[in-house]
Amino acid sequence: MPDKSGPRANDGITANQVRLIGADGEQVGVVSIERAMQAADAVGLDLVEVSPNADPPVCKILDFGKYKYEAQKKANEARKRQKTFDVKEIKMRPNIDTHDYDVKMRSLVKFIEEGDKVKITIRFRGRELAHPEIGSRLLEKVVADTDEIAKVEAMAKMEGRQMIMVIAPR
Repeated sequence: MPDKSGPRANDGITANQVRLIGADGEQVGVVSIERAMQAADAVGLDLVEVSPNADPPVCKILDFGKYKYEAQKKANEARKRQKTFDVKEIKMRPNIDTHDYDVKMRSLVKFIEEGDKVKITIRFRGRELAHPEIGSRLLEKVVADTDEIAKVEAMAKMEGRQMIMVIAPR
């Protein structure tokens, strides 16, 4: 009955000698696996290998179902607490008007304040491609305007007809 997910229990333990921890948490010492199984049966609980890499392996007498439930609850709680980063994208053109720029900057600031990374894409069309320095100046202006709340994560670089830069919250 060895379970592939989680620690080994009862008959799944392969070591001959184990360091046994009793049901009340006090250390019994190094005993044979048979004696450890008998001790677990005597109190009606399972023998669970909590530290398989130790020499000898550490086994504890406890309720295996409850142990797995607690471990699953702990894993779910950790997953809930972890912060996921979304990458939002803002697209601009090199000769963007000041009002349009202000509107884009408001949404960029909102994304940064929510804790998301922002990918700023400047799309060049036709003859605009002959003047990439206009796009560079625009991205420098974005960096200057968001300097106190964001840092540059990926510097501006050309990818085909687009200039791309990524900024992240400070």
